[in-house]
Amino acid sequence: MSMKIVRLICVASVLTVSAQAVSAQTPTVAPPAPTSTAPATADNAILLTVFLKHDQSRPLGELNDQLARQNFYKAFPPEGVEVVSWYVTMGIGQVITLRLPASRIREVNRVLEDTAWGAYRTEFYPTYDYKQVGLSQHEKALQKQ
Repeated sequence: MSMKIVRLICVASVLTVSAQAVSAQTPTVAPPAPTSTAPATADNAILLTVFLKHDQSRPLGELNDQLARQNFYKAFPPEGVEVVSWYVTMGIGQVITLRLPASRIREVNRVLEDTAWGAYRTEFYPTYDYKQVGLSQHEKALQKQ
């Protein structure tokens, strides 16, 4: 390979790395999530369990102040999203199960990114209702005794 080609490859590599570095430093702002008040129906609804894991290195009052500044309770849950359950789990934080149209999952995510991050780390889990199946299996098992 000639030195000229090697130099061209080196220059191209440096330019590529430089462009990637500049691009990584340029903050990108995601467009706002589309909002909709479409109700959850049997054919479009999902259950989503959200873990809001609190920052245990900070006092509760400080976390609540941050949530207030970020308008967490004003924005969450978005209008038309059903709260199925909302518990505090000691040592973890809040565990919330929502019912919503699948088309609104990005909106829920963005609300939490904008209002909960900092006070909480978030985790999301698709969820389904197993109560009737589990209880039915339990009853069948008891009848076999």
